[in-house]
Amino acid sequence: MDVPRTLAESRAAGQALRDRAPRRSQGTLVLPERDPVAILEEQNRDRLQELVPLRIGRMLESPFAFYRGTAATMAHDLRDGPRSGVHVVACGDAHVSNFGLFASPERRVVFDLNDFDEACDAPWEWDVKRLAASLYVGGRDKGMSEEQCGEAARQSVRGYREALSDLFARSALERFAFQVDTDTIEPLLLKEGREEMRRTVRKARRRTSEQVVQKITARTADGRPRIVDQPPVTQHVDVATVEELTTLFEAYRDPLRADVRLLLGQFELVDFVLRVVGVGSVGTRCYILLLEGPSGEPLILQVKEAATSVLSRYGGMPDALPSGLAAAAGAVHSQGRRVVAAQRILQAHSDPFLGWVAVEAPERTGRPRMDFFWRQFRDMKGSVELDRLAPHQLTRYGELCGRVLARAHSQSPGARVALGYLGRSDAFDDAMARWSRAYADVVEKDYAALETAVASGRLPAERGT
Repeated sequence: MDVPRTLAESRAAGQALRDRAPRRSQGTLVLPERDPVAILEEQNRDRLQELVPLRIGRMLESPFAFYRGTAATMAHDLRDGPRSGVHVVACGDAHVSNFGLFASPERRVVFDLNDFDEACDAPWEWDVKRLAASLYVGGRDKGMSEEQCGEAARQSVRGYREALSDLFARSALERFAFQVDTDTIEPLLLKEGREEMRRTVRKARRRTSEQVVQKITARTADGRPRIVDQPPVTQHVDVATVEELTTLFEAYRDPLRADVRLLLGQFELVDFVLRVVGVGSVGTRCYILLLEGPSGEPLILQVKEAATSVLSRYGGMPDALPSGLAAAAGAVHSQGRRVVAAQRILQAHSDPFLGWVAVEAPERTGRPRMDFFWRQFRDMKGSVELDRLAPHQLTRYGELCGRVLARAHSQSPGARVALGYLGRSDAFDDAMARWSRAYADVVEKDYAALETAVASGRLPAERGT
């Protein structure tokens, strides 16, 4: 829908949308017929086949691990459900484990969304549902009661709704500059939660390129650093030579900001490996590159395959750059650029090393080219360990994630209309708690279906890696 220009007009437009899609109706789960295992099989066809068993094994660790790997299934399930019709630049995979800590360019530790592979223009409710359901599924995994799981889901949505209202009391420039750092977080947490956050921050501050290099490299006979193979998670592959990757490095570096381009010009690529990451991303082509500066200082970059967003492929959303970011005339649409653009929009502070390249795809993939995005690897990154949180701590943490999601969405004009739709009551919060409970039941059934598929030999699984 077209977004009215003023905040007052946007609020009124959002309120009017309740006639078409009442807030309570959002609590109804409309589940299309589908085979959840078939969706995984379809995704697996585009992945490195030797890593498919590892992906399935990681998803079988628990229903919550399964949920983390099924953004595609959820996008498929959301497409026919009730929604307001308002779009924002959406994360696409805003579950509770995709929020975390990282270093801003000023070296402050900030808290924000940290995964944008699936981002695109989509209904704002889809991100909210992804977050709320993750708290319900994760709560069940922790042994929480149904009442506690429902409260965790409800509070995450309440945090989103209230933060969106607070943010639109600010100017557009103030919303753009707003960030959530650890000083902002601590007053929102109870005593035990503050202690856990401080522990996580200390751990994140130690995760620098230097620390990673000490853990994963060894020196060769001539004194050069080399990444140590730890298959199947980390291993050297023959997809390209260092010289060929250096050419791609120059192509990636060229469109970056002048200061970053000049900085990277002082580094030389010395080694690279295939690196398995996450749960849902296992099997995609993801590499880490080791570079050395003039004094031997290390820099590690991650180069990750960017495929079509599941919100487009399975949710029916347009496969394009976020609204208002038209590609140059004659330019080919790049999935890597989509990911980078969305991350810069949704994060308060984005990695200055973010970039993208496209390369000619191997003939066996059946694709004319492959898109990749680049970023720094593990630069003071950290995440809260959900297993360490008591039920009330998980609830507060979920509320914090909801507030951060609101900040991300507030950068899109459509969020003004969403604010009017939400209003001041808890009608939408309660609807999301109901929806999350129903969807948690679906997740557990799908998880059981995957276990059956593995037991029957339909899908391979490699557990414990």
